[in-house]
Amino acid sequence: MAENKRDFYEVLGVNKGASDDEIKKAYRKMAMKHHPDKNPGNKGSEDKFKEANEAYSILSDADKKNKYDRFGHAGVDPNAGYGGFGGAGGFGGAGGSGGFEDIFDMFGGMFGGGGTQRRRNGPTKGRDLQQSMSISFNEAAFGTKKQMQINKYVNCQACDGTGAEKGTSKIHCPKCNGSGEIRTVKSTPFGQFQSSAPCDRCNGTGEIIEHPCKTCGGSGKVRKTVTISVDIPAGVDNDSVISIRGQGEPGGNGGPNGDFYVVVSVTPHKVFKRNGSDLILEMPISFTQLALGDDIIVPTLIEKISYKIPAGTQPDTVFRIKGKGIKSVRTGKTGDLYIKVDLEIPTKMNADQKKKLNELADVLGHESYIKKSKFAETMKELFK
Repeated sequence: MAENKRDFYEVLGVNKGASDDEIKKAYRKMAMKHHPDKNPGNKGSEDKFKEANEAYSILSDADKKNKYDRFGHAGVDPNAGYGGFGGAGGFGGAGGSGGFEDIFDMFGGMFGGGGTQRRRNGPTKGRDLQQSMSISFNEAAFGTKKQMQINKYVNCQACDGTGAEKGTSKIHCPKCNGSGEIRTVKSTPFGQFQSSAPCDRCNGTGEIIEHPCKTCGGSGKVRKTVTISVDIPAGVDNDSVISIRGQGEPGGNGGPNGDFYVVVSVTPHKVFKRNGSDLILEMPISFTQLALGDDIIVPTLIEKISYKIPAGTQPDTVFRIKGKGIKSVRTGKTGDLYIKVDLEIPTKMNADQKKKLNELADVLGHESYIKKSKFAETMKELFK
């Protein structure tokens, strides 16, 4: 994604949280103002049109808008792993209903007004960044602190981020007199129309650098590998997103830094499975233990506890031990541990063991197996 990309709400001139109708209305206004058919050969207007088209393609799509609101530009960057927009900046439509084509049908190709071009030299938020992090099951359950290294742009220390050589400063652009805009007036059969475009001398900033910083080449930024400390709260799960404000890339013209988003990936546990804040343990138990009952030792994430299995317990029975799960990030409450009985049948027996097992079967008889007896009775009824 391009560096220092402007906020999409700012591009359309609406506030975050604007309704679908407000976003659509703002887009139509921008598209009508900067469409290439109205401004032939005007590179500034063409860029504005592409920018508005891209912004609307995201904000008019509920899924993309949700990702953008949560993660900023990183959430809709096709290279960031979130499934970005891709190809939104062209002239092939803005996605969804209400593209720019219907604007011209509505007005029959007549364009009025024009107005003044919004200045581009205001503060802009820096680019948001994201990176994935893999942590262990226990780290996710109890929380941890990690150090991450990321390569990003930071303010150049040699010029304090101004882009001008130490001891010098930016000056007002002589071509646009510091306005950042070049205005033109054209006469048409419908009257005079005023249009404006970013100044090509200062790229719309209103300022130029006479003596660029030798370290950053006048950009005010250099690329650097930095270490960021990440506090991972107890209870995070797969695909949890941790936001670290201000750890993205520097803003432009005094704007705030972007944010840094860590997407968590949790490695599976060897024994436990997770369902929200609850833990599930499939525990192998012998026929004898189930038939006679037994005190078994059950592992938890922090200790071993004793639990009594009642006599006659059936396979796949699930027991609950309260408060032995994982703390919920959202509620702060600790979940439960569920023990699912997994009957283990011996696969290798010697002759003496087989003999005793047959003797046991004779002693128990059919009356000891209630389900089996009921099934036999049902079968008799079916085949009378």
